[in-house]
Amino acid sequence: MNKRVYGIIGIRSIMANWNADFSGFPKSLSTGEVFGSDKALKYPMKKMWNTNGEKVLYIKSMKIDEDKKKDTTSLRPKSLKERYDEIFSTNLKEEKDKLQVIKNLFNAIDVKNFGATFAEEKNNIGITGAVQIGQGLNRYEDTYAEEQQILSPFRDGSKDSEGEKDQSTLGTKIVSNEAHYFYPFTVNSSSYDEYIKMGVTEGYTEEDYKKFKEAALVSATYYNSNSKVGCENEFAIFVETKPEYYLPNLDQYVKFEKRDDYDLIKLEFSELLNDCKDNILSVEIYYNTLNLKVEHSIKGAKEFNIFTRKGV
Repeated sequence: MNKRVYGIIGIRSIMANWNADFSGFPKSLSTGEVFGSDKALKYPMKKMWNTNGEKVLYIKSMKIDEDKKKDTTSLRPKSLKERYDEIFSTNLKEEKDKLQVIKNLFNAIDVKNFGATFAEEKNNIGITGAVQIGQGLNRYEDTYAEEQQILSPFRDGSKDSEGEKDQSTLGTKIVSNEAHYFYPFTVNSSSYDEYIKMGVTEGYTEEDYKKFKEAALVSATYYNSNSKVGCENEFAIFVETKPEYYLPNLDQYVKFEKRDDYDLIKLEFSELLNDCKDNILSVEIYYNTLNLKVEHSIKGAKEFNIFTRKGV
């Protein structure tokens, strides 16, 4: 792949918690602004790839440990080495060729896109990913947290005091009323040039980019859990440029507004892209046409429904 890509991924969260902190509330800056970490976006991408049969290294997987002496079993997460051995059908302890380890890492789709820090069995390998995703700031000003009480169908068996032993337990679910996160990303196809010279990878290819692009458009909508119901992909823009051309993070020039019967995203970097059109190969904008409008004046930009991929 001989180009760079700059863009934004927009995630809509309605009565959901896209990315919680350790207190259970939506992550926020010291100024109170709600944001989502890059890990929150990468996780559903990895889950989608894993479900589709791709090799995904950095994802939680479980194993059952048996203690024959005590005749007990326990469930625990696999270590990085165990996960590596599982997906590559190998034994890292016996692997003497470090280049083969690097080759294997590049065969994992998450490593190929996001890079890796791998320090196992005397292998200290750091790979800077071709795809870099920033923090996703919420651009909706009226976001606030909702705390809901949830009644369990069971009592707490450890409570023996009179009154408590007859009561069901209470839980809490915390969600945002509404939030709209905008993540900046870049794709630098030349990131792996040194590894190409080493013969451990063919580099970042068009096929790799297509897989990332698909995940960028649907992975949040695909992912389904109790807290993520209500979270979906609502917007994305992909600006492909010549490999030697550079653009700033575009998310800082995005505004989100609520209108009476639709939401509005304003792209205030139209002039920037028009002024450097000779260095831009293509601009594609995807969005939820059911309740969203995108305001821009980017010359030659193509617009698509994010769900059907039909032109708008």
